[in-house]
Amino acid sequence: MGFEVRKNTGRSRYELFVDGDLAAIADYRMDGERVVMPHTEVDGRRRGQGLGAVLVRGALEDVRASGARVEPQCWYVASFIDDHPEFSDLVAS
Repeated sequence: MGFEVRKNTGRSRYELFVDGDLAAIADYRMDGERVVMPHTEVDGRRRGQGLGAVLVRGALEDVRASGARVEPQCWYVASFIDDHPEFSDLVAS
């Protein structure tokens, strides 16, 4: 399977494409230098395949590269960060 995470600035979301098909999204909004992430969603037919983790990892890597911080309002994003402490430094205080 080919995975690609894209930042769709026009729709304020990160998108995960699997073999060219949109499979998951993570909404965001900017609040100063913080990237607020309130919601993630994986296509119902693709749940249980670890795609949410692929998407969130890609989004957090983009946040890191931009020098911003993240506010994980979505339970899944917060849980992912708890399970992957290498991203804990990105959490805005």
